[in-house]
Amino acid sequence: MDNAIEIKGLRKDYKDFSLNDISLTLPAGHIMGFVGQNGAGKTTTIRLILNMTARNNGNIKVLGLDNILDEQKIKQDIAVVFDDTFFADSWKVSEVEKAIKGFYLKWNSNLYHKYVKEFGLPIDKKVKELSRGMKMKLMLVVAMSHEAKLLILDEPTSGIDPVARDELLEILNGYVANGDKSIFFSTHITTDLEKIADYISIIHNGNIVYTGIKAGLFEQFPNVKSIDDILVSVSKRKI
Repeated sequence: MDNAIEIKGLRKDYKDFSLNDISLTLPAGHIMGFVGQNGAGKTTTIRLILNMTARNNGNIKVLGLDNILDEQKIKQDIAVVFDDTFFADSWKVSEVEKAIKGFYLKWNSNLYHKYVKEFGLPIDKKVKELSRGMKMKLMLVVAMSHEAKLLILDEPTSGIDPVARDELLEILNGYVANGDKSIFFSTHITTDLEKIADYISIIHNGNIVYTGIKAGLFEQFPNVKSIDDILVSVSKRKI
């Protein structure tokens, strides 16, 4: 398995928006930043990868498998972190594991408690008592405790203070350090991507305007100094 995600000719049509035959590839063992303005198509793309909505055309492979035909097998080996938790507010951190572990064949309780301790999560506190940064850490603990080969993150650092964001980015860097795990990271906070992403894909109005290694992005846009500046430049295009 050479690629964590392969998307070819993906199209999704809505009444007032379309993904226009997008293609991108995330090589295994790397982090891809998926960036674009609100409404550009980031969350729609993620929903299609997860087979949460029907596509009009195109092919998607996740961990080398067809994302529809092999959906159940794939979902044992991936983890998804959205911009808010799906845990019940009344659950304690200690109870989250009990509620979730039955869904995963490879659940590792030792890893769960190891990460809870390492990330400084209070085991007896309820989810509703945690800060947003702590909630995101808890989501990552769950994601990492069944040894997912691919993490798909949709705006996980939005609304988190800079210190907590740096802590989360450090966790993500550590997760891919061995080269056998990958991360697809959707965000509008481009400074996060400049710190950890190996690959960048930029989407604008449902079109991929760049996908490839991060260094190649700045070669294509030689007169700008940051990903944020590139987004501003792209936003002025009539696509």
